[in-house]
Amino acid sequence: MLRGVSQLSVFGIESRIWSPSELNHHVRQLIESDYRMGDVWVSGEATNLSAPASGHLYFSLRDAAATIRCVMWRTELARQARLPQDGEALEVHGRISVYEAGGQYQLYADELRYAGEGQLYRQFLQLKQQLEAEGLFDPERKRPLPKWPRRIGVVTSPTGAALRDVLNVLQRRYPQLEVILSPTPVQGEGAPEQIAQALRDLNQHSRPDLVLLVRGGGSMEDLWAFNSETVVREVAGSSAPVVSGIGHETDVLLSDFAADLRAPTPSAAAELATPDRAELMLAVEGFRGQLRRIWRESSRQLRAELSAQQAALALASPRAQVNNARQRVDELLRRATSSARHLLALRRSAVAGLTQTLGAVGPQTVLARGYAVVRRAADDRVVRSVKQVKPGDGLSVRVSDGSFSARASDREQPA
Repeated sequence: MLRGVSQLSVFGIESRIWSPSELNHHVRQLIESDYRMGDVWVSGEATNLSAPASGHLYFSLRDAAATIRCVMWRTELARQARLPQDGEALEVHGRISVYEAGGQYQLYADELRYAGEGQLYRQFLQLKQQLEAEGLFDPERKRPLPKWPRRIGVVTSPTGAALRDVLNVLQRRYPQLEVILSPTPVQGEGAPEQIAQALRDLNQHSRPDLVLLVRGGGSMEDLWAFNSETVVREVAGSSAPVVSGIGHETDVLLSDFAADLRAPTPSAAAELATPDRAELMLAVEGFRGQLRRIWRESSRQLRAELSAQQAALALASPRAQVNNARQRVDELLRRATSSARHLLALRRSAVAGLTQTLGAVGPQTVLARGYAVVRRAADDRVVRSVKQVKPGDGLSVRVSDGSFSARASDREQPA
C-alpha cells in the first residue's frame, strides 16, 4: 500500500487515490446535485424499525428484490399521527443523501403515508391543522382528572372487548365507583354522529365526574370515526374531563388530541381514571393519623388554655393581692433596712475620716512636735505677740507633757 501519495501513475495516466471520507463526500455531492433526489416518494414494506431515546425513527423499506435504509428526525416524526409497524406498507417522502461516516446512502424521510390510506391521511392532516388553529388541542385547555371520582361515564360499544376490559379494571381498582354506560357503535356508517350523541347524553343526563371514550384496536378505517370533526368537537366541549383510550398504543387519533388525557389502551384509560384501592387505604390511614395528630394538638392547646385561665383567676383573687401586698411590705422593709445600714456606714466612715484629720492637726499633736502654748499669768490669755508681754510679767507655758511657770525678762522684736 502506498502512503502519503495522492496520485498514482498507471501506464503514464495519473489516477487519484481517494480516502473513504473524500469518496463518501464526493458521492453525497453527486447525489444531492440531482434535483430529482431531493423530492422522492418511495413505497415498500417497513422493516427493522428502531425508535431510540433520541426520538428519531430508523427503519428500512423493502420490496421483493432490494432494501433502502431510512431515517426520520423527531421534528418530522412529531407531525405524524402514529408510528409505523414492522411489515406495514408505507409510502415515504423525503430526499436521498449519503451518511458519510458509514458510507451508506439512505432516504431522509419527512412524511409517511400508509398504503391504501393516503387520502384518509391527507384528510386527517388537514382537519388536524384546522382544529389545532382553533385552539382545540391547546395544552392550556386540558383539565386535571378528579382524584376521587364517584361516577364515571363510559362511551363505547356495549358488545366490544374494550368495555369488558374497562369494567374489570374499575372493579379491581375502585369497586365503590358508579359506572354509567352510554352505548354507541364505534365504527361504520353513522358512527361519528352516534358517538357524539352518546357523549352529549352522558353529560346532560348523568353528569359524571369523568368520561372514558374507549374502543379496541383496528385498522385506520375502523378507527376513523374518532377522527371525525363531530366527535372531536364534542370531546373538546365535554362538561366532564375526557380520557381517551382508543386502539393500540401506536394509534394516535384527533380525539386523543382533544381529550384531557390520552391513554394507550382502554385498560390503561381505566387505570389512569381511578385511584388504586391500596393507595386509597393508605390515604385513609394517612387521614386517620392526621386526625390523631390534630386531636392531640387540640387537647394540648385546650389544656394550656385551661392552665392559663386558672393562673389568671388565681392572680385576680383577694388572697393573691394580700399576699402580693405582704411581699411588697417585706421588700420595702428590706430595702429601708439596707438603705439605713448603708447610710450609717457612710456616716461612720466620715466621722473616722474627720477624727483622723483632727488627730493630724490637733493642738496635742502640734505640741508633741516641740511647740508650746504661752499664757499670761495675770489674765490667762494666750500670748500671740511680744507686744502682749512686758518684762517681769508672769507666764504659764504648756508643752506636750504638762505646763510650767516662767517670767518674762526681756522681749525682742524680730529683725
